[in-house]
Amino acid sequence: MATTLGQNQYGKAESRVVRIVRDGPTHHIKDLSVSIALSGDMDDVHYSGSNAHVLPTDTAKNTVYAFAREHGIASAEHFGIRLARHFVTSQRTVHRARVRIEEYAWERIAAPGSPTGRAHSFVRAGQETRVCQITFDGGRWEIVSGLKGLTVLNSTDSEFQGYVRDRYTTLQEAYDRVLATDVSARWRYRWTSDAEPEPDWDGEYARSREGMLQAFAGTYSLSLQQTLYRMGAEVVESGDTIDEIRLSLPNHHHFLVDLAPFGLTNEHHVYFAADRPYGLIEATVLRDGAEALIPADLTLV
Repeated sequence: MATTLGQNQYGKAESRVVRIVRDGPTHHIKDLSVSIALSGDMDDVHYSGSNAHVLPTDTAKNTVYAFAREHGIASAEHFGIRLARHFVTSQRTVHRARVRIEEYAWERIAAPGSPTGRAHSFVRAGQETRVCQITFDGGRWEIVSGLKGLTVLNSTDSEFQGYVRDRYTTLQEAYDRVLATDVSARWRYRWTSDAEPEPDWDGEYARSREGMLQAFAGTYSLSLQQTLYRMGAEVVESGDTIDEIRLSLPNHHHFLVDLAPFGLTNEHHVYFAADRPYGLIEATVLRDGAEALIPADLTLV
């Protein structure tokens, strides 16, 4: 039975690019996932395996990073237009380019007394989920509340150096790095009895969330562990209603893209946001004298 080649395309999917514009102490972020599909004169590569008309998909990825550095990212649409035009006009065998972009919005973490928010600390817009677990045995209550998916980022004021090295260590010390994480937190209230008035649950949630954000933004981080502890301590110390908080912080690594092969410098402008593998930092912070009761593997849906 005879066959013929139908519609086809190829490209690079989900190239994650983070562009940081450092306007003095104030930073601006564009965070995109870019997927590129190219089609055109591609019969030979399918029928005979000849790559003579094929622009490598790795080149498409590199173009995303280089364009982010050279042209910036004014908007997702404008960036996509630049890319699509480039591929179609620069490659005679590419007749059509499709660029799909997802943009992840960031908001500045509010700073007391500042209407514009903190200069280099951000929280992902509209992402977190509030959670709680209520246990009652007929006489005693145990209330564990929290949140998950609170994505935060500091575009500076973070280091990682002075760590243990062995024969397998290749990581280079970082003196100015992007620090980003998805905060998962569970806190246990002191309230256990109907004989006492219930806490203001909504108010306590807002206070705990804000305390973690302010501690994340306000800590010059020498390690994510240090930042985690300050976030937990802020929640416990700023009120008298919470005895214990457990935090789980995956370290979302942002790596500077090497743009030297394209004749471009990259002094903390363009980053590749890796999602796997990631460091996972977890710890419990307790009020002095309190007992640790939140399980280390507690998962709330």
